[in-house]
Amino acid sequence: MKILVTGVKGQLGYDVVAEAEKRGITAVGVDVEEMDITDPKQCEAVIKAGNYDAVVHCAAWTAVDAAEDHVDACRKVNAEGTRNIAQVCEALNIKMMYFSTDYVFDGTGNSPWAEYDVREPLNVYGQTKYEGELEVERLKKHFIIRIAWVFGKNGNNFIKTMLRLGKERGAVSVVNDQIGSPTYTYDLARLVIDMIQTDRYGTYHATNEGLCSWYEFACEIFQQAGMDVEVTPVSSDEFPAKAKRPSNSRMSKTLLDDNGFERLPSWQDALGRYLKEIL
Repeated sequence: MKILVTGVKGQLGYDVVAEAEKRGITAVGVDVEEMDITDPKQCEAVIKAGNYDAVVHCAAWTAVDAAEDHVDACRKVNAEGTRNIAQVCEALNIKMMYFSTDYVFDGTGNSPWAEYDVREPLNVYGQTKYEGELEVERLKKHFIIRIAWVFGKNGNNFIKTMLRLGKERGAVSVVNDQIGSPTYTYDLARLVIDMIQTDRYGTYHATNEGLCSWYEFACEIFQQAGMDVEVTPVSSDEFPAKAKRPSNSRMSKTLLDDNGFERLPSWQDALGRYLKEIL
């Protein structure tokens, strides 16, 4: 099998290529320098030339707050860029995997979001990822994986920010009214490679198991890292951001189970392994 992985410089793309190679699958990683996804002709040329069996589309605009001020630029990447890739995959009749987000839902309530719940994004980033989903859903051979609270070796994330702030300040304030599940890209990449080799198409939710608030996540980070940092819980209202965040990022994993895919390990276990990698 031969796959093209977009966004190879990001946390997920980097780990997907590494996992594929570990299993003897040919994975070609590209970023904006090799294939600008906003250029349909470039997408067509690169994908056609590679004779790929699948495209694993990890590239995205992920600056959530900046998206509020740069709506067109965000849409160009997340929606139009995804459409450019989807059209080539459709023409070539090859598989496409797209990564989306819990932000496609409105973030209310306390129940886990089911895979086919109504999508009502509450910010620009979520809206453009939703539009990307619509482009991918048109393909017969498609996978959509919604993920949340992502962390990996190759890039910035909440864990790295907490470790830095903890060292610099010795105290941090973290929101305690947003609930979700962290996702380790190393674990996710293993699922990605399992899934892309099948024809069990559809929309999935994939995060590490277990729930926490960002505050609880921060406390666990410092505990496992052996750092004495004072963590103060605050409400989202005390921590205003440009883009509205969901209070409920719980996601049901029913379709993973139904299609015979293994759930990811607990987020605490993932965090421990991750800290050993980066500290």
